[in-house]
Amino acid sequence: MASVFRPIRPKKISEEIVEQIKALISAGELKPGEKIPSERELAGMLGVSRPSVREAIMVLDAMGLVEARQGGGTYVRSLTAAALQDPLLTLVEENPAMHYALVEVRMGLETWSAYLAAQRATDEEIKRLRELLGIMERQAAQGGWDADVDAQFHYAITAATHNTLQMHVLNTIHSLFHKTIQVALTEFYRRDGMVELLLEQHRAIFEGIAERNPEKARTAMFRHLTLVEEKMSQLQGEA
Repeated sequence: MASVFRPIRPKKISEEIVEQIKALISAGELKPGEKIPSERELAGMLGVSRPSVREAIMVLDAMGLVEARQGGGTYVRSLTAAALQDPLLTLVEENPAMHYALVEVRMGLETWSAYLAAQRATDEEIKRLRELLGIMERQAAQGGWDADVDAQFHYAITAATHNTLQMHVLNTIHSLFHKTIQVALTEFYRRDGMVELLLEQHRAIFEGIAERNPEKARTAMFRHLTLVEEKMSQLQGEA
């Protein structure tokens, strides 16, 4: 544990501690449910006073990143908790590497959502997907669609799985991947022909679901997210 911390350099000591612990959580060095060192241990590792550590822990607790238990130490909170959507969003916004990591999570969850949606979507849900695709088509004619419409399309697919746990899990990251959608669309729209390709990919996903063809829907979603993953990887390399 000691090796992952580094001595604090003068600035505002408590803020430096907060940023260092946030970075460790973001990088996965400090895992959900893991107990972090005590105030005394942290003070010794970081070469700072215990009051500075105490102040930092209070800030992290208020942000929802850690939980200080009375008499029981301080633990990293689970990032899948609904109450942590805003703190996790902050981590995603501040760390480009998290954009790529989030696409990897989406790859596993959303390809399966497309598969299940093709099996379970109601006529009303397919109608909703068709409406959202229509909005994309109209906005594409003007140069590209809004990230909100894109996010709604993916969320509607998740809802069509009728799997309560799947919906709860994906609901946690939907507010997060809205950020990756914004980043990806901004970059994609700069390249000739990319709007048409993205529209074609979304249309293929819809067709797989509307045709009740699970494998077609899953394959179409995989191809789409592979393209997004490649873009996030490229952006991460440029960061």
